[in-house]
Amino acid sequence: MKKNLITVIILALVLANLILTAILVFTIIPQTKKSNQLIDQVCSAINLELQSGENTPATPEVPIEDVETYAITDGFTVNLKQGEDGKQHYAVFSVSLSLNTKSDGYKTYGGSEGLAAKVTIIQSEINTIVNGYTLDEFNANGYQNVKDDILKTLQDMFGGSDFIVGVNFSSVQTE
Repeated sequence: MKKNLITVIILALVLANLILTAILVFTIIPQTKKSNQLIDQVCSAINLELQSGENTPATPEVPIEDVETYAITDGFTVNLKQGEDGKQHYAVFSVSLSLNTKSDGYKTYGGSEGLAAKVTIIQSEINTIVNGYTLDEFNANGYQNVKDDILKTLQDMFGGSDFIVGVNFSSVQTE
């Protein structure tokens, strides 16, 4: 008799659990779907990607045989923005640009020869960008933030094309 009573209680608890699970499924899942739709609408309204940015390159991958390097012959000496220490710091570096030879912009702007005619404008933009960084910001992440800002600015300057696909620093010194 005792076993039958325990079996009946267990069966009642299983049924109660099943009923409560069904209630949860029918009340929470529609709300979750509505929340996901709202998030999708907000992301599309502000033009966000829903994927992680870790494996998506900022610029398209270009095979090395399609890359030409244009070195800006003049070195840069730039005053950096004052940091928390209140001292004036400088950055001395050389820049080269990686050009996509298969890009339409390469044909439009004339490759290295076309850039040579616009080198003073490019130098001015690079100076302006680097001047906005403090010493710590400049040195952070292997200069990657600075390179990304320069690349974005130069790509915008050349009509948003993929003509320039990389910015490279050589011989960087900061003080």
